[in-house]
Amino acid sequence: MHHLTLIPGDGVGPEVTAAAVRCIEATGVRVQWDVVQLGSGAKKKYGSELPREALAVIKRNKVALKGPVTTPVGEGFRSVNVQLRQALDLFANVRPATSLPGVRTPYNAVDLIVIRENLEDLYAGIEFKKGTFKGLPRDTAVSLKVISERNTKRIAHFAFTYAQNHHRKKITCVHKANILKATDGLFLAIARHVSEHYPRIYFEDRIVDAMAMQLVMKPQDYDVLLCPNLYGDILSDLCAGLVGGLGLLPSANIGERGAIFEPVHGSAPKYAGKHKVNPTAAILAGALMLRFVGEEKAASALERATKAVIKEGKYVTYDIARRKPVSTTRMTEAIVNRL
Repeated sequence: MHHLTLIPGDGVGPEVTAAAVRCIEATGVRVQWDVVQLGSGAKKKYGSELPREALAVIKRNKVALKGPVTTPVGEGFRSVNVQLRQALDLFANVRPATSLPGVRTPYNAVDLIVIRENLEDLYAGIEFKKGTFKGLPRDTAVSLKVISERNTKRIAHFAFTYAQNHHRKKITCVHKANILKATDGLFLAIARHVSEHYPRIYFEDRIVDAMAMQLVMKPQDYDVLLCPNLYGDILSDLCAGLVGGLGLLPSANIGERGAIFEPVHGSAPKYAGKHKVNPTAAILAGALMLRFVGEEKAASALERATKAVIKEGKYVTYDIARRKPVSTTRMTEAIVNRL
């Protein structure tokens, strides 16, 4: 029996996490779920988007499955995802982007892993509102880019260890060190130094704008991308576009004392309650979680069942349907039946 935390989230979060839970249970793995609420729903109910009680449960169980939460744009509370990752020291973000038979895209045989430093860069949250940063004009706002040697070493070692354990052959470090010489220059220098400890993994680097072009032109040439926080966030969405969209991609946030697994996509409040969004990202996040807690057989079975339903194309949601689309619930039922 695994004691895990379930964070349904906002918007379509409860729908896709319910689908993932149903599929996880269908594998036969026994889980006791502790359900906690974060995000805008928690803000209304408890007065905090990240209640202390919820955080305590997540810390106690160490592993969680999370739905997307709403983050206000340009105002309101700070991103719950960022707060959660920093509170739990989840320094590594892993986002696989793999071509799925049955999903129509201009590409095939894409098999990428984006490994993103999760705590620093512009997401450190050190900002100065207009007129508050001394020495600059009063009409100027400032955000500080933070790159530390400690966290860069951690994410670089994590990326190379991941590559070794998953039989990956190449790591590409993404940066803008030609312009941001102090910060991205440090990130690149440390990644290059760490690479010397892993001689069997080929190491190269790309400037971020050139990397975006290369991914569109020939994504098959790349394997594992090692990125600072912002570039990893942007490029992982680009990679999602290569394989069919955000509704298909899972994500893992991993630290030394625990992990949170979630779909890459947002809360999509306009679709909440309509049961039309693709549950694949949440279900595959559940598979990543099962593998993390040692349930390899169940994880592989869940991935195979999900891919088989997508390949068949009979019971899939609107975003990837080749014929009449079905609901979130009906697609989930098809995956459970495969299991």
